[in-house]
Amino acid sequence: MRRRTDAAPAEGMIWGLQRRLLVMLFLPLGLVGLVSVFFHYQSAGTVALQQDQQLLRLVPLLADSVVVRQSHEEAPADLEAPPGLVLLLAPPVQEFLKEREGFAGYGVMDGSGRLLLGATWLPPVLPSTADPEFISVVEAGVTYRVVAQRSSTSAGELIVMLADGSDARQHWFDTVLLRVLLPNLLLMVLAAAAVAWAVARALRPLIDLKQAVERRSPRDLSPLDAESVPAEVLPLVSSLNRLFALVNDQTEAQRRFVADAAHQLRTPLAGLQAQVEAWAQAARALGSGDLLTLRVDQVQRLRDATRRTSQLANQLLALSRADAVSAGAQPTEQVDLQELCGNILALYLDAAGSKQMDLGLEAQAAQTRGHAWLLRELLINVVDNAVKYTSVGGRITLRCGTEHADTGPRAWMEVEDDGPGIACEEQERVLQRFYRLPGTHTEGNGLGLAIAHEIARAHRTHLQLDVGALGHGLRVRVAFDSVTPKPQALTR
Repeated sequence: MRRRTDAAPAEGMIWGLQRRLLVMLFLPLGLVGLVSVFFHYQSAGTVALQQDQQLLRLVPLLADSVVVRQSHEEAPADLEAPPGLVLLLAPPVQEFLKEREGFAGYGVMDGSGRLLLGATWLPPVLPSTADPEFISVVEAGVTYRVVAQRSSTSAGELIVMLADGSDARQHWFDTVLLRVLLPNLLLMVLAAAAVAWAVARALRPLIDLKQAVERRSPRDLSPLDAESVPAEVLPLVSSLNRLFALVNDQTEAQRRFVADAAHQLRTPLAGLQAQVEAWAQAARALGSGDLLTLRVDQVQRLRDATRRTSQLANQLLALSRADAVSAGAQPTEQVDLQELCGNILALYLDAAGSKQMDLGLEAQAAQTRGHAWLLRELLINVVDNAVKYTSVGGRITLRCGTEHADTGPRAWMEVEDDGPGIACEEQERVLQRFYRLPGTHTEGNGLGLAIAHEIARAHRTHLQLDVGALGHGLRVRVAFDSVTPKPQALTR
């Protein structure tokens, strides 16, 4: 089994950034080095060309330096020179040889290539014309640039040669090595050490952040400290804090949902159990006639308790779904509010008719983007509240349409009734879960407007509670961003 350590990921992260920084640093340095080598070589070629031109200027002067001597004794002892031949160097040639002592030479040969005067290591060169010829000669590890020219002198036609061993092109590599390559290599080594140290030091806050996250308990969703992290990591920390907040909200919503569900289901279930037990005890004690009357009454109560329990379960499920949508990003769709209001109207015609209510619809074309099933749940809860709390013979109106606001076109829908209404000081509290107005005798769970409020929040809007148009009752309105209706397909 492999053991996983905390240091391994951090070390890999450091080396990964170090390699990237070193590559990004060495590539420009290498390119600069290549450019420097190229220009150094070009400069060496230019110097060598100038030296060739200097040799060409000095060769005629070397030929003019050959004169005829007057006596045989003046001939050099190491050369088999013809009688009467002597070399009187011109000052420019003499200065050239003195400046390059040990790296220059000269030679005088007859027409057949026999050396008469000068360095013995010079090879015999026999130019076929009077034009100068250049050759390279290696002597004692030094490369000489040699020019040979057939010239007419006072001693006749001779071949004069002048050699220069200071050719810049043969020393350019040493120059480049000392002036370009070695300094760049040293710079690269220092840069690698500096990058390694700087990356390790710069990533210390990031590694501390990683360790702080790893040491956290799964239940600890508190935000990370954004003040102690570098500016480059601040967007990451902000994103993590937003994620922690969303997860915390969702967890809190689920925890609250479970607690509320357990608390609210306990009451109707206890009532249902009490009704069943009372029915069983009365059935054993009463006669057949009284038992029939008891059965009708108990069945009615059981039905009401069952309906209330079923409605509570449905409302809790809708509330949980609204919380889930609020905490996460789910895809939306285009919703036709006019069609939605028409469907809900048809759904509550029977309930309104049983209380002799006037349930009407005033709808105009209006569309928005959202979750169709949640908007349907919102409207159902608002209409259900209106039907439940409006007295017999009351009036309820569903409306939808569009309007122009400062932020652009808005699509809206509302439900207005002429019931008892909600006092202004209670309008905020009725949006809380399981809150019921004091003195309310109608059965309910206190979830209708709370569910509608959560669904409105999930669509980035809110419920607007106001007094009805006639000065009493309640008007519940919600507005959304309006969208352009989809084009209808043409049919033949």
